[in-house]
Amino acid sequence: MAIIPSSYQAPKSLFNAHLETMYPHFFRRVRGVKYKRERITTPDNDFLDLDWLKKGYRRLMILSHGLEGSSDSVYIRGMAKAFSEQHWDVLAWNYRGCSGEPNRKIYAYHAGATHDLSLVIQHALKDNRYDAVCLVGISLGGNLTLKYLGEQSNYVSEKIKSAIAFSTPCDLKASSEHLSQGTNRMYAQRFLANLKQKVRDKAKVLPNQMKLGLLKEIKTLADFDDIYTAPIHGFIDALDYYAKCSSQLFIPYVTVPTLIVNAENDPFLAPACYPIQLTETHAFVHLEMPKQGGHIGFYTKNKKNIYWSEERALSFAEQYL
Repeated sequence: MAIIPSSYQAPKSLFNAHLETMYPHFFRRVRGVKYKRERITTPDNDFLDLDWLKKGYRRLMILSHGLEGSSDSVYIRGMAKAFSEQHWDVLAWNYRGCSGEPNRKIYAYHAGATHDLSLVIQHALKDNRYDAVCLVGISLGGNLTLKYLGEQSNYVSEKIKSAIAFSTPCDLKASSEHLSQGTNRMYAQRFLANLKQKVRDKAKVLPNQMKLGLLKEIKTLADFDDIYTAPIHGFIDALDYYAKCSSQLFIPYVTVPTLIVNAENDPFLAPACYPIQLTETHAFVHLEMPKQGGHIGFYTKNKKNIYWSEERALSFAEQYL
């Protein structure tokens, strides 16, 4: 598929990438989203909390959030509401430890934890309730979605008709390094504060397994991944984790119609996160690179409070029903 042009233009009032990124986080309100929660047990006796907007439609959108997000993140609520209002059931799932309470195991979530996404998809499809499924992943969730589609290319359910990934760090190492530079560090520091607190919370549940003394050594996201993410989840170090979980390794094997939307001014994404060469001749994967949009921004002023990213996802998903 050719790289496709984008129609998105940010309003003049949001005149740089940081404003585009931060405005929705601080000022957007998405009302009328009333999830029904379901808890499922994982094979290792942990749990995942699934939040549904279920009206009995025969098509389902499964929504995967970003780093330190949840089903309650404004960008998830916005996407969920947009699809629900256009006759889709919605399943917004929370990663381990992201639903409001610590999970049971030392394992948390990470950008390559496709076993949990696979479990969620299997659970959603087990009753043969849906004829068509669209996967939507945002930021870390985009990497997770692309990795799942690539590594499971021979086993993906025929009911999965399409996928969309927004603001996706297709190269995890490059993205991590980019977030440690200049003004981008303000985002990294916010993530680190949340991640460190989760380590402290987990230590209360599993006091003999979490090493709190190592927290003082963490200055960057790569440090956190080196000290906690990688060893807890079976990787040698952060570089091994990044090398094995970056979605750019799996994009060549995707066999489901897929759209990747990465704004050119995204402060989270290094040049290596734009998989131009991988997608320009790909049979299934489209790449769209709006010049503006920031990270999970894509603000559009309208009375319905629907963002461009939500309209774009709906348009793409409905092409493949």
